[in-house]
Amino acid sequence: MDLTSYVDNIRQELAGVAELGGDESRALAERLAGPLESALRLALLDALGAAAAEITRDLAPGSVELRLRGREPSFVVTPPPGPELPGEPEVTPPAVGPPADVEEGATSRISFRLPEHLKSRVEEAAARDGLSVNAWLVRAATAAANTGAARQPQRRATWGGDRYTGWAR
Repeated sequence: MDLTSYVDNIRQELAGVAELGGDESRALAERLAGPLESALRLALLDALGAAAAEITRDLAPGSVELRLRGREPSFVVTPPPGPELPGEPEVTPPAVGPPADVEEGATSRISFRLPEHLKSRVEEAAARDGLSVNAWLVRAATAAANTGAARQPQRRATWGGDRYTGWAR
């Protein structure tokens, strides 16, 4: 996404307003235009980042990331999982929204240890989804927390007439 046209548009608006004030205002606007370009680009990047975060919250378990390549931003969209094969019925994923504290902007830090082989698999999965490991873990924890409440504990072996169900050692 090229931000130059947006920055140029604001620069032209500034020049147009400066015309109303005469030669001094025009000269001042020309001197301010250069330094304002960096501030404008930064403000636009902040707005795009906030928009990507808001869309990601609404799209979960899909995501939208804002990435910078040089000075230009680009979006990486990871859609929610859909059907694997054409013609296969689409399975609606469980409702996975952001945790309440994410919506409010509060975050907290935790530290936990993973076996090396699991850490590698998490990193691969995050890369495959185009996410950071942290973002991938937040999505996974959100999905697990939202679906975990619906799980029923498994019962051990039960009698059912002439058959057994359950597990044995």
